[in-house]
Amino acid sequence: MARDFLTSLQAVHGLPVSARAMGMVQLVVSELVTNARKYAPGPCLLTLQVEDGAVQVSVWDSSITLPSVPAPDPERIGQHGLELVMAVCQTFCVHREPVGKRITAAVVLADDPDGDAVGHQAL
Repeated sequence: MARDFLTSLQAVHGLPVSARAMGMVQLVVSELVTNARKYAPGPCLLTLQVEDGAVQVSVWDSSITLPSVPAPDPERIGQHGLELVMAVCQTFCVHREPVGKRITAAVVLADDPDGDAVGHQAL
């Protein structure tokens, strides 16, 4: 779904989408939707939209439990997904909703000439 959305942005709307952005958006969508399906008791909703040169990935789910990111631990096996999402996104926000919560993360679409995300510091 994310790949089709980004391919359409390039083909139909002429917006530049770097290979990095293609991979990062797919990673973010996969992680956020997987967490919603794994931890929320009900349905989830994925929304993708473009705003200010970035893809806004938004996932709503019915759980009121906010996500937590464990302290960095190189020996921990697993549970690094949100750490990765937060590292590759320009912004990451969690909002309580009247029912459940919404997590929104922005991934910049274009790279600068050095291959870094425009408007985002290299990691």
